[in-house]
Amino acid sequence: MNPQASLSALNERVAAVNDVLNATSILTWDSRTMMPPGGAETRGHQIATLTRLARDLLLSSETETALDAAERAVEALPQDAAERRMVTQTRLALEHHRRVPASLIQERAALRTVAHSAWIEARAKSEFSIFAPYLAKTVELSRSYADCIGWSEHPYDAMVSIYEPGETAASLIRLFSTLRSGLLPILAAARAKPAPRSDFLFRDFPEEGQRAFGLSLAEKLGYDLQRGRLDTTVHPFEVSFTRNDVRITTRYSRNYLPASIFGTAHETGHGLYEQGVDPAYTRTTLATDLVGLYAVGGTSFGAHESQSRLWENHIARSRTFWQLHFPDLQRYFPDQLGDVSPEEFYRAVTRVEPGFIRVEADELTYDLHIMLRVDIECALMDGSLPVRDLPAAWNAAIKRDLDLDVPNDARGVLQDVHWSTGYIGSFPTYTIGNVMAAQVMETLRQQDSSLDAAIEAGDYSGLAEALCSRIWQHGRRFMRDELLERETGRRLDPAPYLAYLEAKYAQ
Repeated sequence: MNPQASLSALNERVAAVNDVLNATSILTWDSRTMMPPGGAETRGHQIATLTRLARDLLLSSETETALDAAERAVEALPQDAAERRMVTQTRLALEHHRRVPASLIQERAALRTVAHSAWIEARAKSEFSIFAPYLAKTVELSRSYADCIGWSEHPYDAMVSIYEPGETAASLIRLFSTLRSGLLPILAAARAKPAPRSDFLFRDFPEEGQRAFGLSLAEKLGYDLQRGRLDTTVHPFEVSFTRNDVRITTRYSRNYLPASIFGTAHETGHGLYEQGVDPAYTRTTLATDLVGLYAVGGTSFGAHESQSRLWENHIARSRTFWQLHFPDLQRYFPDQLGDVSPEEFYRAVTRVEPGFIRVEADELTYDLHIMLRVDIECALMDGSLPVRDLPAAWNAAIKRDLDLDVPNDARGVLQDVHWSTGYIGSFPTYTIGNVMAAQVMETLRQQDSSLDAAIEAGDYSGLAEALCSRIWQHGRRFMRDELLERETGRRLDPAPYLAYLEAKYAQ
């Protein structure tokens, strides 16, 4: 039996699911970039309808029949063959969605758009009470979803499994414990050093100059603007409608330049991953998250974040990057940066200074922000933290971990978009991404002695090609740890990350 012929019927069914999910993604992208506020409620219904249609297509008898035939056709293929992985992952998705009522899927999808709109208003007014009812409903539906999926030790395990299969509350506690014990001494040593000059970061930087530099930055890193675009949003994100249409967003603060620079670099990393997926996987299971019902090619959120954090921190936040590219930035802002040297700029954007905002956090305090959020999500999921008490719990945790007094809800509990979009369980993937990025970079440097010289010269093509061949092109074919074992020889390991941070901040 020809596996390719037998797979064609299944691939046609999955392609239709992918098409519907991409239509959903377009509506979501529009709702976060261009849609007028009044469209939130009806847009929520539109997204919910399409999400349910995608689920119905996946669970149809036609898909089941095609899947049965495909399973028989690929049973003699190696376990890691792409065709076999397509079939296996489709079966797992069907089993997952059979445990979840369609009404719950649709209700969660409908809530996202209206909750996101409420979050934007609450954030603008710095009033948690505006968003609280929507978050309470999100938590309620997440608990129901977790119960449908099934869990044994903690309801949070079920939610994390959507974004980072294999991780649980217990495994995250172990990882965070190791990281915290390693991070705190590095953080203390860095904070003991004199603070670098940073006043120039807060000057007046018109948005048009920031956007122009951001576009040039994305292109320098390899982002293909023939298959992508850069837009403005409240909270930056990347979204792909197959590898041929991968869009990134950023936000501009007129009086704080790094927000747009590193937001753009971060989302460019996501975009590179999606643009690099094997064209043969387009509209197949290996470029579609059939469990989470997202049209995404990355194998997990953590693997995706590894690429965004790699390009943001290991490249765009490196000394060699600014020694080379700072003159480009000065050309856009000659008056604002005319009295600044490349070294001063580098030191300013890598300064260690605990702050309120996660996406603007330095590398040494960033993961403390993530740990705080994961603790809160676990407490919300098991009911030990009522939503009404969330601001107080948040503020207490920031005081404990960063010794800061949160001034208002906008700079505290309302700063992140994730809960408004129902992404409970996704926060740990940022720290997992940090760890994975360092592990991958360590291996690439060990295997290619010329890599650093090319990067120092501003040639990022070799790095991009290596990442594409090792990670991006595989789409969802390999699980995260499987991918790491193939490329680095071991599963997720925090040691290279701690070594990277210690070496960087010892300077």
